[in-house]
Amino acid sequence: MRPQKILDEELIIGLTKTFRAKGYEGTSLNEIAEVTGLKKASLYHRFPKGKKEMAERVFDHVGNWVEDHIFFALTDENTKPRQRLVNALAHIRTLYNEGNETCVFRAFSMQAGLELFEKQVNNGMKSWINAFTEIGLALNLPSAKAKEKAVQTLIEIQGSLIVTKGLHDTTIFESTIKTIEKRYLE
Repeated sequence: MRPQKILDEELIIGLTKTFRAKGYEGTSLNEIAEVTGLKKASLYHRFPKGKKEMAERVFDHVGNWVEDHIFFALTDENTKPRQRLVNALAHIRTLYNEGNETCVFRAFSMQAGLELFEKQVNNGMKSWINAFTEIGLALNLPSAKAKEKAVQTLIEIQGSLIVTKGLHDTTIFESTIKTIEKRYLE
């Protein structure tokens, strides 16, 4: 058996980058082939269900990273709540490359993408809200206030990424992260 030309991890990173940049609808197989360095036949060999399966793998990859880094940081009971929040926000900076990367929720929430990935987008957003609600509770916020802050946090992160991209100004994203930290720790 011939060795794979490109390792799975490299392939998923390339797919993630492409989908983040162009969205699901805007990403063509030609672009995916170009970014990954694989021919269409090789892509279909690895992903028999085509672009949809590639996108599902991207969702899994990003979801696992978020779970392992951000959600774990927010819920790690071996760390003091204030530090948990600081750690999670640092991981959010990494996930979005200091505001330079688009969120996969946006990439997969346009027309056809949302029809295909509505469950993943919905579950992903609920997971973000639950994790931030948990840190709010750990910081002794009343339940309703913790959930309210969690929803607002998700809105602000997602919104700041759009505005940061639109204005080509990463200070917007950084300012949002600092505002979130301040709001939780006041």
